[in-house]
Amino acid sequence: MKAVSTKVNSLKHVLLGSLIGTTIEFFDFYIYANAAVLVFPQLFFPGENSTVSTLESLATFSIAFLARPLGSAVFGHYGDKVGRKVTLVVALLTMGISTVSIGFLPGYASIGVLAPILLMLCRFGQGVGLGGEWGGAVLLAIENAPPHKRAWYGMFPQLGAPIGLLLSGGTFLLLTDSMSPEAFMDYGWRIPFIASSLLVLVGFYIRLKISETPAFENSKEEQKEVKVPFVAVFKQYKNQLIFGTLAAITTFLVFYLMTVFMLNWNTKGLGFSNRDALLIQLFSVLFFAIFIPVSALAADKIGRRKMLIYTTIAIAVFGFFFPLFLTSANIVMVTFFVCLGMSLMGFIYGPLGTFLSELFPTTVRYTGASLTFNLAGILGAAFAPMVAIKLAESYGIVAVGIYLTVAAVISLISLLVISRQEHKF
Repeated sequence: MKAVSTKVNSLKHVLLGSLIGTTIEFFDFYIYANAAVLVFPQLFFPGENSTVSTLESLATFSIAFLARPLGSAVFGHYGDKVGRKVTLVVALLTMGISTVSIGFLPGYASIGVLAPILLMLCRFGQGVGLGGEWGGAVLLAIENAPPHKRAWYGMFPQLGAPIGLLLSGGTFLLLTDSMSPEAFMDYGWRIPFIASSLLVLVGFYIRLKISETPAFENSKEEQKEVKVPFVAVFKQYKNQLIFGTLAAITTFLVFYLMTVFMLNWNTKGLGFSNRDALLIQLFSVLFFAIFIPVSALAADKIGRRKMLIYTTIAIAVFGFFFPLFLTSANIVMVTFFVCLGMSLMGFIYGPLGTFLSELFPTTVRYTGASLTFNLAGILGAAFAPMVAIKLAESYGIVAVGIYLTVAAVISLISLLVISRQEHKF
């Protein structure tokens, strides 16, 4: 029987639907990252040693990465069996409710140890939601794309990361500029968490207007269904899962070194003000955003895998430049360094979603791509800020650069040995 999709999504709905969801999700995710450095150490983990408080706060930051594979498995299962649309809506609501709840949490001074416990539960919910969101948003884009523009379409949900980061960092900068430090620590930090509910409502409305993807409808029409996608991925696509995960770890590591670690290094290690550190981060995100579409265009011409290989080599070299730029408090040199790192992040992140999705067939694609991406998040990001802070403290900034270079070499080897088979869309 010939497969025919009953309804075709418009280009506007496809691209806006994939972009708006990941923008909201990453906005929610990144406001936590900013707060984990600037607010939570004092509010939820008070103590005499500021480094210990920061590390405890960043430990809660890592919880979301541990939760993301669970979100991948659960949402991936229903995304591969029920459909992309419904699953994406539920993932968005899971993330949104968890984020808004953080804005209403009392601090340690009010309820003691229960405060960080509730914070960890909310962070866990954020991770589960994002674990299900990313894969579905990428599939919404690329499963509606013509073959010669798959990386270009798959770039749109990736743009949600820099846009979400700009919105979250800009919100924190605006609040710190317009409020006294006391007012900001008292209630100002809560505003972006609570205000994210408005973005969720917008995303919810747009997602409801989107039809199921043609690839999924065709797969159902041909009665190609896997009983348990999670099990099938581990049994039949072990090569893609393992080496795809290792190939993606550098993407996570370079990003969280350039954001969370650098926010801490600039404020605590180099003595920059919170405002200057946030300005550096926001300016560098522009380069991240610019090079995502550039890399997608190039990936459609030379191939997704080649694009990732070339960029990974560049990141391995970049790791040796840490001590050259980050051993003095020269704000120009530091800004240039972070902008360079975020440019490389744009190059590697743009085609990544398409590359990972092409490793799996339609019947397990939601589960496979999501698991690969989010397992890489555990290895490359969950503990990266904590590890980098301890390395810098114990061995100097040069050790942080070596950390990145070693990860890039692992990713490069994985890209060279991974299966080159592309599955039908």
